[in-house]
Amino acid sequence: MELKNKNLNTPITIVSIVIPVLVALLFVLPKPDFHPGFDVKILPLFHAILNTATAVLLLASLYFIKNGLVKAHRNTNLIAIGLSVVFLLSYVTYHALAPETRYGDIDHNGVLDAAEKAALGSIRYIYYFLLLTHIVLAGVIVPLVLFTTLRGFQNDIPRHRKIARITWPIWFYVAVTGVIVYIMISPYYH
Repeated sequence: MELKNKNLNTPITIVSIVIPVLVALLFVLPKPDFHPGFDVKILPLFHAILNTATAVLLLASLYFIKNGLVKAHRNTNLIAIGLSVVFLLSYVTYHALAPETRYGDIDHNGVLDAAEKAALGSIRYIYYFLLLTHIVLAGVIVPLVLFTTLRGFQNDIPRHRKIARITWPIWFYVAVTGVIVYIMISPYYH
């Protein structure tokens, strides 16, 4: 696929805006009365597995490029992008269909009372920090991954390296914090 002279800035910008807007809508639109034929409660674990695999692939990708294995570097990144697409589709499915889960909501009534907050203690601030940075950076990473990938396929190595130095640590952080957030909130799924 020849991308050398293609200007894909506009499509990348559109995708980078549309994805977070659609995800945000999931949290304000009413849940449809739809049953997909499987228990959507398994999806958060699936998301954590995808995030773990992505983090491992990103580590492998870094190893490969540091050792001059460009083809392996490219392939691991493309697999990580593929897993991220699967993650996004699954994430949208889960949040469109599943009830909201609140961190620390032991009785699953949707409200954190004083006793539940006290039981969490200061750990909830760590959770919310990780969650907030994960969410914000998950939105930021979409255009970074797309532009980094485009520069690689255009064989614009100087620009690819420059943006990859920003993209890689953010993408890795998003993948790892996705797993940590899952581990922290998983006791409260209902």
